[in-house]
Amino acid sequence: MRPPQPTQSPVPPPGADQELDIDRSDPAYRRWLSTAVGKVHADANRSADTHLLSVPLPEDWGVDLYLKDESTHPTGSLKHRLARSLFLYGLCNGWIRPGRPVIEASSGSTAVSEAYFARLIGVPFVAVMARGTVRTKVELIEFHGGRCHLVDNAQQVYETAARLARETGGHYMDQFTYAERATDWRGNNNIAESIFRQMAQERYPVPAWIVATAGTGGTSATLARYVRYAQATTGICVADPENSAFFPGWRDNDPSVTTATSSRIEGVGRQRVEPSFVPGAIDRMMRVPDAASIACVRVLERLLGRRAGASTGTGLWAAFRIISEMRDRGEHGSVVGLLCDPGERYVEKYYSDDWLAAQGIDIEPYLARVERFLGSESLGA
Repeated sequence: MRPPQPTQSPVPPPGADQELDIDRSDPAYRRWLSTAVGKVHADANRSADTHLLSVPLPEDWGVDLYLKDESTHPTGSLKHRLARSLFLYGLCNGWIRPGRPVIEASSGSTAVSEAYFARLIGVPFVAVMARGTVRTKVELIEFHGGRCHLVDNAQQVYETAARLARETGGHYMDQFTYAERATDWRGNNNIAESIFRQMAQERYPVPAWIVATAGTGGTSATLARYVRYAQATTGICVADPENSAFFPGWRDNDPSVTTATSSRIEGVGRQRVEPSFVPGAIDRMMRVPDAASIACVRVLERLLGRRAGASTGTGLWAAFRIISEMRDRGEHGSVVGLLCDPGERYVEKYYSDDWLAAQGIDIEPYLARVERFLGSESLGA
């Protein structure tokens, strides 16, 4: 596949004789809309549920760990659920229109999934993303028929996506605003309902904790709202990487927090507190060192024979800490985390010792801590 190139004019702007709106009472539009919604629903019927993997831990601990494997979606990540919800939301609101582009600001995986759904319903798709996004994700977006508009600064993605939507008469999907409201958090086989259904026959069917990470904040909001709606006792913990505004924003109750540097863990962590992040619904947050995130996915490969992206490792470190605390207190129960996407997308990053060295990341101390923990020592803070 060709290397990613910036797209300066992704879709020709409408001419002066083209209207930017349509007659929504037009029978042809109604038929198009019905067909598009039906195609998205059909995808949900084919692929909504994913496996719940058991991570091997010593039986006598009395604590079980599971990972919800979101990498098995058709586009290979947790963001497939979000993209499906965003497309249904945009279609039913009349925002997505035939022949007009859908444009998104994305760090990668959401754009891959949105490109898939755009092609499914037959509309153009443009992803606005930072130039440092791994090439594999750019190639996947192009594989699904999307186009990439690369910017030098990650903070430029929002304004650039909105501008392109205005210029082309398209729709700026804006995942960071609409993630928490597009998903039906009460059920409809969302990720939380699926976890509880799959846990029903396990030793400890109601998880003591569910651990998530935050990119938009939509997944943690869905999990937390569903847990309360279902009257469950489960706690929701959000693990946050270095250089992310979510943790200090939550800790200090300050949504205006920003950071100067973007996260090195793709897909999670943001330089600002995104509108879809719902801090009041979350029970606990943990700041996770990047070296710990990467060490955990290296260990996970040994435990499950599977490679995962480093966002999975961010959540896994927090899950290990919670389990260590439960063991120290003599508590029994279950903990559920998320396997967010496959590690094959990040071979040039998180599985490359050269990249780690260039970034000044030393994972060896964290590898040693995790191995001692799995040998029944306390993980520590």
